[in-house]
Parts: sequence; structure tokens; C-alpha cells
Amino acid sequence: MSQTIRLDDTDRRLLRALQADGRISNADLAARCNLSASACSERVRRLKEDGIITGFSAVIDPTKVGRDVLIFVEVVLDRTTPDVFENFAIAARRAPDVLECHMVAGGFDYLIKARVRDLVEYRRFLEEVLVRIPGVRETRTYPVLEEVKTGTQLPL
Repeated sequence: MSQTIRLDDTDRRLLRALQADGRISNADLAARCNLSASACSERVRRLKEDGIITGFSAVIDPTKVGRDVLIFVEVVLDRTTPDVFENFAIAARRAPDVLECHMVAGGFDYLIKARVRDLVEYRRFLEEVLVRIPGVRETRTYPVLEEVKTGTQLPL
């Protein structure tokens, strides 16, 4: 587990503002958080150096780029040994359709979140990528019918 870094109220205001708009100018961010531009810049630099801010990215509407279908997949491995876990993790990181992959406790070993064009493409992904990973014994697929809530902003 990583160590939690103490954040003061100003750090939290900065992080909330940056989560809402990662392209905000330093001047606007400073004004919104009641800081001077130099103090704001220094705090953001520290938050990056401390690994709290890990990057910035654009949020893309998946339906506008042909990734209409969201799928969750439970994966059961045939053995739970370090080499099988490592090989699976490497393969999951390499698969472009996989948005997230989590090792979980419970009735299966991994939960995958993937985005594909349609169910035909998902079947191709399942047959050509997922079940060919050494150690995969079983999968269960859950296509999403409605996205009720999705987001990346952490409550701070």
C-alpha cells in the first residue's frame, strides 16, 4: 500500500479545480483558490512531485469514436501462482481494448473493463486476446445496458 500524503484545504481546492478542468490556466486556478500565481504554481508542482497528480488527459465521448459498447469481464485463472498472475497482468496491459484490469478477492481473479465497437468486436477480443492468455480458465461477460454514473473525479 502507498502512504497517504497529508493535504491541507488549499491542496484539496486545487485538486478539485484541476479534476473539474485540467486545462485551467495557472492564473485562473490561483484566483479560484485564493493564491498568488507563484504559490499556486509551486503547490501544483509539489502535488505532481509527490505523485498525487499523476497526469492530465482529455475525456473523450466513447460513442463519438466508435467505442459504443462497455463490457465487464470476470476472469478465472486455472492456477493462482505468481507467474500466472504476472503473465495475465502483462497481457492485460498490452490489450488496447482493456481500459481497466483489477485483481480482486472473491469468486474470480480479475475484473476487466473494456470498450469495443460492438458485440462482434467483443467476440473477436474474447477469442483472439482474452482466452488465449495462458492461465485463463473461464470468463463471464457483462455488457452494460446503461451507464448510470461514470467519472474520474475523486471526492476530496
